[in-house]
Amino acid sequence: MNRKRWTLGMIVLLLAWSTGCGQKPQAASDVKPGTETRQPVTDTAPPVAAESPEQQPEEPAKEPAKVNASGQQQAEQVVKQQIETYYTDDQMLELRTATVEITYEKEKEQDKYLAALQTLKSSGQSAMFALWEKAEFRSANLKDGVLTVDIHLPDEARLGAGGEALALEALERTVFQFKEIQAVDLLVDGDPAETLMGHEELEHPIPRN
Repeated sequence: MNRKRWTLGMIVLLLAWSTGCGQKPQAASDVKPGTETRQPVTDTAPPVAAESPEQQPEEPAKEPAKVNASGQQQAEQVVKQQIETYYTDDQMLELRTATVEITYEKEKEQDKYLAALQTLKSSGQSAMFALWEKAEFRSANLKDGVLTVDIHLPDEARLGAGGEALALEALERTVFQFKEIQAVDLLVDGDPAETLMGHEELEHPIPRN
């Protein structure tokens, strides 16, 4: 009787042992020998923050377009001025006044004196005669209140005594309307001449009256 119980106990132990050995870990059955298991890698690098307006580099300021002497984009550089200029009647009896417009570059203000003298060369009207029509004004420079004017007078530009007196008066009235001019010195071909056209004696310089 005891032998039978012992034998039965042994059989139960053997069955339990064989059942335990037949089971394998689930995780181990999925992994082949020699194979490396890799876990998915998550990119954890911090995102790069966008530069704020204060951090972004500033663009260099653009300079305003510069203008040139040809008149392109230069309207603000050109000065227009109305002045009075003087001619005579067709009989050369008296002076007549006309209002004209001169222009010059703002940076070259002294050009206005030569521009004013050039208006004496053409009246644009048949009823008025330009006393300086055939003369050439070569230069006009102001220094210390004295305007020095260099004139070239070909033979056809020379007038009689009456015409010469009117021409001088026309020139003086034209330049003396600029308040900064206190005297005018007339040169003929660069030299101080005794007379302008052979009749009227010239002062050097001629003062404002």
